[in-house]
Amino acid sequence: MATMKSLIGLINKIQRACTVLGDHGGEGMSLWEALPTVAVVGGQSSGKSSVLESVVGRDFLPRGSGIVTRRPLVLQLHKTEDGTTEYAEFLHAPRKKFTDFAAVRKEIEDETDRMTGKSKAISNIPIQLSIYSPNVVNLTLIDLPGLTKVAVEGQPESIVADIENMVRSYVEKPNCIILAISPANQDIATSDAIKLAKEVDPTGERTFGVATKLDIMDKGTDCLDVLEGRAYRLQHPWVGIVNRSQADINKRVDMIAARRKEREYFETSPEYGHLASRMGSEYLAKLLSQHLETVIRQKIPSIVALINKSIDEINAELDRIGRPIAVDSGSYYPERLAKCYILHMPGFFLTVWRFVCRFLDKATKEKIVIVTEGEEERKFKEEIGLDALPEEYGGRAKLTLIQDVLLPQTAPQMLTTNNDNV
Repeated sequence: MATMKSLIGLINKIQRACTVLGDHGGEGMSLWEALPTVAVVGGQSSGKSSVLESVVGRDFLPRGSGIVTRRPLVLQLHKTEDGTTEYAEFLHAPRKKFTDFAAVRKEIEDETDRMTGKSKAISNIPIQLSIYSPNVVNLTLIDLPGLTKVAVEGQPESIVADIENMVRSYVEKPNCIILAISPANQDIATSDAIKLAKEVDPTGERTFGVATKLDIMDKGTDCLDVLEGRAYRLQHPWVGIVNRSQADINKRVDMIAARRKEREYFETSPEYGHLASRMGSEYLAKLLSQHLETVIRQKIPSIVALINKSIDEINAELDRIGRPIAVDSGSYYPERLAKCYILHMPGFFLTVWRFVCRFLDKATKEKIVIVTEGEEERKFKEEIGLDALPEEYGGRAKLTLIQDVLLPQTAPQMLTTNNDNV
């Protein structure tokens, strides 16, 4: 039987392949969307970044006011042997190892700006980051932009809806585990994360609730109704987290020391002492890792079936358009090709093409056009001309079978007559 490490590692490899192939979901049949994931959801200032850094045990996420996370961050954690050096790798820079986590933060900022510019716009194309450390569990998390209620200066008016739509595109998938982050010093009924989770997962079977900022609640109040499931019940237990204070962040308090301080808080708390074994960032990471492994086991047959179906569809499409013939003919050489248009391809073909084209020279790539709906289809029709374009591709030309051209109906009679006269 496969171990937890190998199962989560398998999904990590498939996720990386999807990213390289340009499969980010939302394009018809998507392998990315079939993979079990843990999406981290929360409003701005909910403590979402602090939770992730506590789980990793490192300062590595960009910080600031407003919308800081502007692209999904696929965070793959790999547990290594005790005593080994911690390091990070980005999929877009595979040959570079980062041992300075301040440089990791800078790389996230630079890679975000590379896609979105210096504006405060967002992009749904993820950044893929792997962290190897003896202080983590094997786990994959997707950090999503924080939900917001108003656009600030420099942001488009649509930013509120754009972020919510991006987050929904992840959490509404049945294979997505939702990590809903809510600050304990606010009414749970107003939590952006819980509100959204309730809409897409009304039974709560895919949602894990996390209450942050327990240590800064008003004096005389506590979060027991939430943590014990009376205020809002989920199928999985709520987990309380104590984040580092801003003063701790400014002083660069070590994350491992912060974890120790968090454990001490729960163990000595009059309100939460009886829940101490089920509280804190370390417990949360183990809980999520175990649950993700369980979900992966359940979903592996359907993932394999999807991959096999995609392969069958590509083979069927190749059979439909015809396998190459006369491969020694000069007319099939790429340098003699004027232009090749590919239409009506199955959904998975585009993903495969994005990978294959990386190995073609620039001149050949420019000659091959994948025609999809919209502007590309309009240009294709203009270049070919509707009168020359067959009806099945949106034109007006009527196709004539080649055998009808070469051997008309009178041909057999003519041949017989000639033979009789010989």
